[in-house]
Amino acid sequence: MDMSDPPAKTASAVPAEAGTAAERSTAAQPATFSAPAVSPETAAPAPVTTNPAILPASHWAQVPHLETDDDDSAYGDDNASSTASLTASILEYRTVNGRTYHSERGNAQSWNPNDALHDESMDILHHVSTLMQDGRIYLAPLGDDVQKVLDVACGTGTWAIDFADLFPSAEVIGVDISPQQPQWIPPNLKFEVDDVTQPWTYAPNSFDYIHLRWLTGSVPDWYALYREVFKALKPGGYFEHKESSCLLVSDDGTVAEGSAIDQWGKVFTEAGKKFGRTFSVVEEGLQRKAMEAAGFEIIEEVDMKTPLGPWPADEAQKQIGLYNRLAIEQDVEGFLMYMWTMVMGWTKEEIQIYAAHLRRELRSPNIHAYYPQKLMIGRKPEDALSMHS
Repeated sequence: MDMSDPPAKTASAVPAEAGTAAERSTAAQPATFSAPAVSPETAAPAPVTTNPAILPASHWAQVPHLETDDDDSAYGDDNASSTASLTASILEYRTVNGRTYHSERGNAQSWNPNDALHDESMDILHHVSTLMQDGRIYLAPLGDDVQKVLDVACGTGTWAIDFADLFPSAEVIGVDISPQQPQWIPPNLKFEVDDVTQPWTYAPNSFDYIHLRWLTGSVPDWYALYREVFKALKPGGYFEHKESSCLLVSDDGTVAEGSAIDQWGKVFTEAGKKFGRTFSVVEEGLQRKAMEAAGFEIIEEVDMKTPLGPWPADEAQKQIGLYNRLAIEQDVEGFLMYMWTMVMGWTKEEIQIYAAHLRRELRSPNIHAYYPQKLMIGRKPEDALSMHS
């Protein structure tokens, strides 16, 4: 499919985490990978990968950084800032190379920072998602009578706030492992802090609609998570999940093998294998497989291409590409820091050198990069009340 033409249908890009502030059972299964607590400027090195498709971290220091006439001008600095004030234990963030991450809680392992710089990147990606869906923030066939809604891994809370504004009579809950949401919110919305990769404490058959997006690399067992979603939904309720691939590719060969753009997805894929939380949710078809295994009726499946940069001929896709590139460019280091240092053994300095090469490539109009996304909508059957209650 040529990205100069708009995709057949649309949606958006990348992650967060989750939960309800309830105590969990100590019988919960531990994560495949457990990162140690980290002091402010510490990153634990990991064994160097033997995957021949992945270039070593030291490679990027040897590659000349050449500025070209093709490069676009830079975007402005971020000015985002928001974290909700909850309990002291929740706000005891871990710090890795100067970036903050959620506190130790349950089985959670989020590789996304929760600081203001990364929050702004995620809010821009929310805008990309909305643009790709023709201004809509959801695609499930919801009626006006929706009563109770859960946003799993709500991140900065932007989607939940928008949804609560659209449905003022609905009770909306946003759940995440990190309390980075704003304090001023619609009266029908509340945020909770919990780990959704553990057994849920929500009442069975209680939600009309559950929304989830961008949890790739954060979930040890997608089948278990989907079972919890299925159990919490009312019969006839809808579940909508959109996920991004970590692979940055092109249809015309302009993303060259061994380039910084090419290596992004390859390093993340390898890191996910070591971490025990796959980054290949889209490639492995896990959304459909887990949805069918849980008992959902598949309502819709949408494959999308999300351009990086303003290279598409179509004006709407060009705008999507501009915003998408802005979201990645302004915090490349934030997207990489946890997984590439703690899991793959890179240093902060090696990431900074790689990031400079990546930004230069993203600025080239001759590279037509995009990443795949998949959106799935499932419905809990009307007769499913006794199946998982």
